[in-house]
Amino acid sequence: MVSSSSGQAGSQAVAAATSPPQPLTTPGLRRRMACWLYEGMLLFAVVFVAGWLFSTLGQMRDAMDSRRHLLQAFLFVVFGVYFVFFWAKGQTLAMKTWGIRVVDRRGAPLTQGGALLRYLLSWVWFLPPLAVIAPFKLGGGEAAVLLLGWVAVWALLARFHPDRQFWHDAWAGTRLVSSRPMSRR
Repeated sequence: MVSSSSGQAGSQAVAAATSPPQPLTTPGLRRRMACWLYEGMLLFAVVFVAGWLFSTLGQMRDAMDSRRHLLQAFLFVVFGVYFVFFWAKGQTLAMKTWGIRVVDRRGAPLTQGGALLRYLLSWVWFLPPLAVIAPFKLGGGEAAVLLLGWVAVWALLARFHPDRQFWHDAWAGTRLVSSRPMSRR
């Protein structure tokens, strides 16, 4: 004999499976930027391990070594592997913490190609200020103000997108949506 509580649980599971999907809601700008900052803190560990590995294997003696551009290229690839891997699964660790998921325009999971395109386009967060800093040899404080100012401007430009998405997401055909952490299935 089946108890009424297990019968209710079974009917709720069937109802959940047949109910229409929930609408995709865009997380607020503050939450997305908090996730962005948390992601930066987590990437510190990735940079540390990748930099240590590169420096050890390449026998770099100091930061001014002539191979520093190779190190930057290596880190660009490492970041790409990190983000493409996790975005193709839907969430990075920071995104899980802040309840954010990346999907395509229709709400489907990203392909690796879509995640790679998003990674390349997301460099618009940094490339414009870096392009201005390089030829003028600005000091650390001036460079930080320019970089942080651009990040603030780029983030606020999301307010002008119809769905309040970041513009690099719109160009990549992706979007950030509110989500619970995905299961490990």
